[in-house]
Amino acid sequence: MMTDAISKLPITVLLAAKNEALNLPRCLGALGAAMRVIVLDSYSADATPGIALAQGAEVVQFDYRGGYPKKRQWALEQVAIDTPWVLLLDADEVVPDILWQEIAVTVRRPDALDAYLITKGFHFLGRRFQYGGFSHEAVLLFRTGTARFEHLFDDAPDSLDMEIHERVMVQGAIGRLHTPLIHEDFKGLEAYITRHNKYSTWEARVRYRYLTTGRYGENTIVPRLFGNSQERRRWLKALIIRLPFESLLWFFYHYVLRLGLMEGRPGLIACQVRASYIAQVRAKMYELTQRGNSLDR
Repeated sequence: MMTDAISKLPITVLLAAKNEALNLPRCLGALGAAMRVIVLDSYSADATPGIALAQGAEVVQFDYRGGYPKKRQWALEQVAIDTPWVLLLDADEVVPDILWQEIAVTVRRPDALDAYLITKGFHFLGRRFQYGGFSHEAVLLFRTGTARFEHLFDDAPDSLDMEIHERVMVQGAIGRLHTPLIHEDFKGLEAYITRHNKYSTWEARVRYRYLTTGRYGENTIVPRLFGNSQERRRWLKALIIRLPFESLLWFFYHYVLRLGLMEGRPGLIACQVRASYIAQVRAKMYELTQRGNSLDR
């Protein structure tokens, strides 16, 4: 239960959702501290809009027509946000009370920075992972008007309508919060794998374009080994996508180097799913290469 001392912080939560009736009540139930909650829906076929409205959130519908921007960048451009801070969330994420307390202290500081990285704490098969390296940081909290999503390639209208691995670019200084989000999907492993099959198609296209053009997109995070965590991740990805046996390397990284084996059977399964995802990406990249070669003949 949130205390009055940190209730109604000057924050607008932009909550991306589509067919999230299973996850949404838990997510919305933890957002009482925010002054405003906007659910960015995509004409869900389930009860997502009704659940959002019943719990006091606003609902804005997004109809993707391809290209840029996708859902969250569109909201940053088109939705009138009258709070000084924005918090980005997905429907399968929960902000615990201790994180709200840290956010409250942060946004009330006169010397607060322009944006903050928050860790997405990985939960899988009912288990909170301490090992495996699956949790990652992303810019999720920022001053209104200081940030935008990078512009990679322009997707087709029938592609995923929300940013997947696009990162937030900030005009200003970036800090880091210490308390992680709870990132846990209750829709089950089948839905998880199905979603990541779509992600792998998208990532294969991004990688293929990078390898053929030398650029990730129009306006993107710059890969830097000694930059912030987002820049380091981009630098590592630019390196590893050229290496053979990438799926095996990622399995070794997560299961052995990052001690995913300490998580028992769920840890093994998570590492196998990660390796399978990368194998799918590489296979789809190969398919794109073969199509490109056939067009050149």
